[in-house]
Amino acid sequence: MIVQIDNVLVSSDILTENFCCDLTKCKGECCIEGDAGAPITLDELEQIEENLEAVRHDMSVPAQLVVESQGLAYTDKEGDLVTSIVNGKDCVFTCYKDIEINGETVENCCLCAYEKAFREGKIKWQKPMSCALYPIREDTLSNGLTALAYHRWHVCKDAVKKGNELKLPIYKFLKEPLIRRFGEEWYQALCEAAENLPDDWR
Repeated sequence: MIVQIDNVLVSSDILTENFCCDLTKCKGECCIEGDAGAPITLDELEQIEENLEAVRHDMSVPAQLVVESQGLAYTDKEGDLVTSIVNGKDCVFTCYKDIEINGETVENCCLCAYEKAFREGKIKWQKPMSCALYPIREDTLSNGLTALAYHRWHVCKDAVKKGNELKLPIYKFLKEPLIRRFGEEWYQALCEAAENLPDDWR
């Protein structure tokens, strides 16, 4: 089922399915699994280049070598521009750090070097929108419309479990990045659509 808000087609499971990242369980596995890097736009590649020096010290030596030899991004087999990866899976911009969540120490958690620098106030750009919106995947259709779909991945099983426990729908979990991507007015329209879904869609 599809809900249309302006020129954006939204899969209804984004409004009905629950999700909440649980770093205490997955430790950021989505950044280090898969066969390609994070999808990015040319504008985002420019931001990655401009802010590289602020995050270089957090990148692993193998990641720095990949960037030097291959570059910051490449075109994958589907024709998408994506961030470079190490050993066929890890995004070059991942870093590892012990973090504390609700009083619990999560050892060797995988973080995005750009988001880490952003949260530390070192840069003003946060991270690629495809990362911020996950598990929502964005695509541009041939008719010019934007399509948002829920990407189901086994590495996020703990996020689904936690989301169900909290009864937190995907669109509410991703409120901040959805507003950053589409605007406050659009997000409010999305919330209204979610509240008015037919019962047989839930």
